Amino acid sequence: MMGRRSEIYPAYRFVVQIDGVPEAYFTECTLPTLEVEVEEEKEGGYNTGTHLLPGRVRRGSLTLKRGLARSSALLAWYISVMQGQVTKAQRQVSIMLLDETGAPILRWDLQNAYPTKWTGPTLNTSRSDAAIETLELAFESVTVT
Repeated sequence: MMGRRSEIYPAYRFVVQIDGVPEAYFTECTLPTLEVEVEEEKEGGYNTGTHLLPGRVRRGSLTLKRGLARSSALLAWYISVMQGQVTKAQRQVSIMLLDETGAPILRWDLQNAYPTKWTGPTLNTSRSDAAIETLELAFESVTVT
C-alpha cells in the first residue's frame, strides 16, 4: 500500500503579521524551538530505571531580520519594552508560510509577543551587503494551524 505523498514547501515564501498588519519585508524568520522538559520520577522497588514524565514547555525566541529602514518601528517597539512598558508592548505575531499562489499553507500565531533583543546592522566599507536589523521576540504561547 502506498502512502500519501507529502509535499515539501520552500522556506522563502512567507509573510509576518504584527497585530494583523502584514510586515512582508522581513528577509529572514527563524521560528522558535519548543521543548518539553523531562522529569525523572523514582519509584520504590523499580530498580532498573526511573519513570520519565513530561514537564514544562520551554520556548525559544522568534528571530526576525530585515533591511534597516529610515524610521524603525521595530527599534521603537523594543525601546518601549526597554522602558518597562512590556504589557503595553505585547502584540500578536503571525507567521504564514505561503504556497506558489500566495495562499497560506501553515500559520504560527504567537500570543503576547514582545521584543527582548534588537541588533543593529554591521557597517563595513569594504562590503556591499544590505544593512540588516534583527529583532528577537519572547511570547507566552503558540498555536499552529
